[in-house]
Amino acid sequence: MTNANYLPRVADDQLQRLLETVGAVLIQGPKWCGKTTTAEQKASSVLYFDDPRNLESNISKIQNDPDLILDGEMPRLIDEWQLAPTLWDAIRFKVDHRPGPGQFILTGSAVPADKSKIKHSGVGRFAKLTMRPMSLWESQDSSGEVSLKNLFNHQPIKGTSTLNVRSLAYLICRGGWPSSLQLQKDKAIRVAKEYLKLICDEEISEVDGVRRDAKTTRLLLRSYARNQATQATTDTLFEDIAKNRTIPSSDRTLYYYLKALRELFVIDDVPAWNPNLRSKTAIRASDTRYLIDPSLSAAALGMGPDDLIEDFKTFGLFFEALCIRDLHIFAEALDGNLYHYRDRNGLECDAVIHLNNGQYGLIEIKIGGESLIKEGLANLKKLSSDIDTQQMSAPAFKMLLVGTETQAYYDKQWDTYIVPIGCLKP
Repeated sequence: MTNANYLPRVADDQLQRLLETVGAVLIQGPKWCGKTTTAEQKASSVLYFDDPRNLESNISKIQNDPDLILDGEMPRLIDEWQLAPTLWDAIRFKVDHRPGPGQFILTGSAVPADKSKIKHSGVGRFAKLTMRPMSLWESQDSSGEVSLKNLFNHQPIKGTSTLNVRSLAYLICRGGWPSSLQLQKDKAIRVAKEYLKLICDEEISEVDGVRRDAKTTRLLLRSYARNQATQATTDTLFEDIAKNRTIPSSDRTLYYYLKALRELFVIDDVPAWNPNLRSKTAIRASDTRYLIDPSLSAAALGMGPDDLIEDFKTFGLFFEALCIRDLHIFAEALDGNLYHYRDRNGLECDAVIHLNNGQYGLIEIKIGGESLIKEGLANLKKLSSDIDTQQMSAPAFKMLLVGTETQAYYDKQWDTYIVPIGCLKP
């Protein structure tokens, strides 16, 4: 069911590998990020479960004879499966009794509202694949001349980025939503604003059937945006909200707002990395706060490209969020995970990509400017020298990921790759 206008996604190869390995693959992620379109490229038959013309009929079929839903040419795509959680066990049973990989693809933009209807974990039958909005490479805004995979293999690099301050500001506010790519710039920026409105007004309550306040949701997302790229505690977020709305500090219902936003794949925090160090420095274990796409932060704060350019410190934080989104996508494509590092002395590393084979790379993110670049290089050198290489391997590479620099190159003096985000791919 291939589409001639389809822009290739990093998830394409991941999905193919999983379909060759397990009976069913669940693609999860936020609405509008392209899950269904990606799944359609691999599917041989499709059921759009949420089609309003057939929704009641589909639910009735599941209750009476699941085969009426599940039978079809494989791989069979079941879109928005979470509307009928009993599908999970029906598919698990089908996979158990019809051995072979690549039977089903499920897509969902939220976890099921009633998880009690799922009786089995699906271990060994299901694999999960998380999709995010497009990286700059997927949206064809990066040349892709520098491969992250090649950095792990110590390959020489070269590349040129055409992105400047204005284009970066626009790409942050536009985000990686596939539906925005063909729109005029002012309309493309509206996509994230409409997404945020949908989350606050509808999805926050529909995710689990619990009615939640739209204004409180907006304030929480705004606080998250203000605290992005920090290790702000939940108490900090709640106090921030309380300044604008009367909410008792003991009111723990806000934890359920956060839980709902995670189940909608709107929040995408980065966990802390805990390496073996020569010193006994205490490492901070708090997650770093991010939304799934920097455009949502811009929309939550009511900021456009010109606003970012006028406030360059804030611009730097939004640029970091843009890079973190792309690094999340690339790390998972390389069979790895993304972390951050920060210790009690203030030494930090914005991103650590740790592969399942034990290799890891240290990455600092700086939008540009001589002083910021020197700071990033010094941070990488200090953290690298603190790692106890008797207890763990040395980093496979150190990289400074930048915005306004145009050339990708290796800095021999600092033993560090300097790479513009406009050159990077997995």
